[in-house]
Amino acid sequence: MMTAWVTVWGILIVLFQASALVPTEKPTCVPGFQSDMLVYQVVRKHLRLGTRLGKVGFSDCTERRAFPFHSDDGHFTVQTDGMLKVKRPIDIHRHREFTIHSWDSEGHRISVPVRVVHHGHRHGKHHHDVERHHGEREHHNHLHRHTKVDSAENTESTTDQQVPILQFAKSVEGLRRRKRDWVLPPLSVPENSRGPYPLKVAQIRSSEDKLKRIYYSITGRGATEAPVGIFAVDRNSGNMYVTQPLDREAKASYMFEVHAVADGAGIAEEPMEIIVNVIDQNDNKPVFAQSTFLGEVAESSPEGSEVIKIEATDLDEPNNDNSDIRYSILSQDPTLPSDPLFAINPITGVIRVNAGGLDREKYPKYTLVVRAADLRGEGLSGEAKVILTVTDSNDNAPAFTQPAYEASVEENKIDAHVITMSVTDGDEPLSAAWNAVFTIVAGDPGGLFTVKTTESNKHEGIISTAKALDFERSTQHTLLVAVVNEVPFAIPLLTATTTVVVTVVDVNEAPIFNPIEKQVSKREDLAVGSEVVQYTASDPDTARKQIVTYRIIRDPAGWLSVAKDTGLIKVKSLMDREGSFVKDNKYTALIGASDNDDVPATGTGTLIIQLEDVNDNAPTIEERSIRLCHKDSAPQLLSVTDKDGPGFAAPYSVSLHGPSKTNWTARMNDSKTGIVLNLATVLDSGEYTVVLRVADNQGMAQDSTVLATVCDCTGEEVTCKGRAVAGSELPVILGILGGILLLLMLVLLLLFFARRRRGEQKVPLLQEDDIRDNVYYYDEEGGGEDDQDYDLGVLHRGLDNRPEVFRNDVVPNFMPAPQYRPRPANPEEIGNFIDDNLKAADNDPTAPPYDSLLVFDYEGGGSDAGSISTLNSSSSGDQDYNCLNEWGPRFKKLADMYGGGEDDDML
Repeated sequence: MMTAWVTVWGILIVLFQASALVPTEKPTCVPGFQSDMLVYQVVRKHLRLGTRLGKVGFSDCTERRAFPFHSDDGHFTVQTDGMLKVKRPIDIHRHREFTIHSWDSEGHRISVPVRVVHHGHRHGKHHHDVERHHGEREHHNHLHRHTKVDSAENTESTTDQQVPILQFAKSVEGLRRRKRDWVLPPLSVPENSRGPYPLKVAQIRSSEDKLKRIYYSITGRGATEAPVGIFAVDRNSGNMYVTQPLDREAKASYMFEVHAVADGAGIAEEPMEIIVNVIDQNDNKPVFAQSTFLGEVAESSPEGSEVIKIEATDLDEPNNDNSDIRYSILSQDPTLPSDPLFAINPITGVIRVNAGGLDREKYPKYTLVVRAADLRGEGLSGEAKVILTVTDSNDNAPAFTQPAYEASVEENKIDAHVITMSVTDGDEPLSAAWNAVFTIVAGDPGGLFTVKTTESNKHEGIISTAKALDFERSTQHTLLVAVVNEVPFAIPLLTATTTVVVTVVDVNEAPIFNPIEKQVSKREDLAVGSEVVQYTASDPDTARKQIVTYRIIRDPAGWLSVAKDTGLIKVKSLMDREGSFVKDNKYTALIGASDNDDVPATGTGTLIIQLEDVNDNAPTIEERSIRLCHKDSAPQLLSVTDKDGPGFAAPYSVSLHGPSKTNWTARMNDSKTGIVLNLATVLDSGEYTVVLRVADNQGMAQDSTVLATVCDCTGEEVTCKGRAVAGSELPVILGILGGILLLLMLVLLLLFFARRRRGEQKVPLLQEDDIRDNVYYYDEEGGGEDDQDYDLGVLHRGLDNRPEVFRNDVVPNFMPAPQYRPRPANPEEIGNFIDDNLKAADNDPTAPPYDSLLVFDYEGGGSDAGSISTLNSSSSGDQDYNCLNEWGPRFKKLADMYGGGEDDDML
């Protein structure tokens, strides 16, 4: 018998050792719910809103802690942390079944059936057990959580409490290998729990505790880090406690590491991470952003008008019933004219007008007491005041002080004041409902008038002219003016209007040229007296029957004349396209047309003459001097220009004249626009005059001279050397200097004698009582006595014999003499006569120099004319010269000389 027992024990030991040697199958992570079916037991038939039933365990084999859940029963909802709650109040009859869905990391939907069972009697401390039926997975290592929640009060019991057991992952081969993808669902602890404390929330277990003595500990914030000591673990049993009430608003979750150490053997388990979420309780009431809200509402506001928006906040968990706020109005003061006069949107907090009847004059202010409550209006609440001030509305229309107005304004004036209109308004002064806005609603289809107000007085409308009025078109305008306010009428009101009759006053208007700018094309050599164009104007004052006369207002070159009565413009002096007053071949003159009113009005028109070019200018050479070497000199390129247009310019031709033919050669360049001048022979250094005759493509030619300086050098680089001061040339230089000094002394001596002689003959410019009058011809308006009988032709004498003088520096022989206007018979034309002849004289190269200095204060003393005192006069004494004394002081001298006065006594 003893032997049999020994044999049995031996077999058991071998089997135990064999089972220990068989390696544990490595578990694999399968996404899904932790149970095939969830069963929740409740002890009350009626489940209120927000009742928590328990946690739904789910893992997708990742590190995620929150998942999306969906319940096909609208009475229940699952939060992202897995908490199953009552969404809508419900009565449970025996049991209720539904399905919860979630999705893994790859988007695959996973479902689990749920059953909520009602027990007709209570068990223990009114709690329910969450049972997980494992089915085929009952052999897997699952975490069993036995939570007990009071379905009525939603608080945990303080004794005999069953808590989740957190078990370390089972390891094989010592601590070298660990079960992968081991995810512990978070623990949930409600905030503000009444205890008693310490309150057990979980138990930590190691699979080694059956073989060894295990000591447990936790580390992390809330345990060993600040805030320290909120959570603690019993070292021997592994029970985890919370030591004080939690506050979700202070910290919503805690994360710890759980450690298991074997007695005398070191670390028994790898550290395990657990998370504790604080379950929100409705411990914060809504708080308004301010205790008193101020707003304004316009009287006569229509129903539905938005007045003000109020807002409150709740510190409880967002997107939770504990923070879901609803607004309401508790009271209204005063309650007239209707209650409620205002309504509030329970979700947005927008207050709107709920009924009509607001009247600022009767009830200028309303005070509302508003309430904000969480749990969708069924929970905690806060209150605030809303003070609404009733503002004035535009319920009075402005009215004109006069039913009609009359005014007059002159024609042709823009922005001219016509009339000022006044209105009255019964609304609040200086408000938008009081300020007036004027509008011309009829009688002004052309937009001739404007009406506006000033910044200083919004009750006055000022009508002004926006465009020039025309008396000949319309002598009177009747305007219909309306007035409203800056804001629309709050109630239906009639718009006030008034009539304004504007009479247009006729004024003398200037004649108008047609067109204002006239352009004609004429040859520049148009003969004097030829017609250019007839440029006429019409008088807009058709009713006055006035006569229009013409005159030239601006004619810079003095080329034109205009017929006074017909406006026919003719050539007065030859025109020149190359003149300084011609721009882009256009000559511009300003013509005036005046009527014969008592105060004449003058209109102007612009005449633009497009001058057609003729060949009236010979080509000239630009370069006046050149320098070159007397041997192997480089060709000199001379530029040729012609004032005429392209048709009378290039190609040019050139020829040499005079002695220049033997020493120089000249030809045109390839473009026929420049002259290539070469030295034909070797010349001594010095200055030479080269005479070149250049002709244009029409054969018009002119001689030009070029001063050529020939230097003692060779090649293209020109270097003109002066005489060297050396030994053999020194006597010559000294002789030259001596001659210069002698010449200077002779000049000084002559100046000395001339000055001495002039000093001896010097007499006063005007002797005392010496009055002399010389008689000159003044039938031509010239510059004085120097203008008499001068032959100006001597100024040009000898120029034809001096080829070194440029022909373009003197008056060309073919240039016609300017035409002077004869003295007019009409004295009124004397001004135009002087202007025209002055312009003709300015363009006349043969006219005398009027800017010479003339002395008129003394006309005696060396004059070639004899004194009138030498005139033969009778001395018989029978001639009476005393009458000369009566002719003034200038004839008194004659009376004294010939009548025997003071001069005879002095003799």
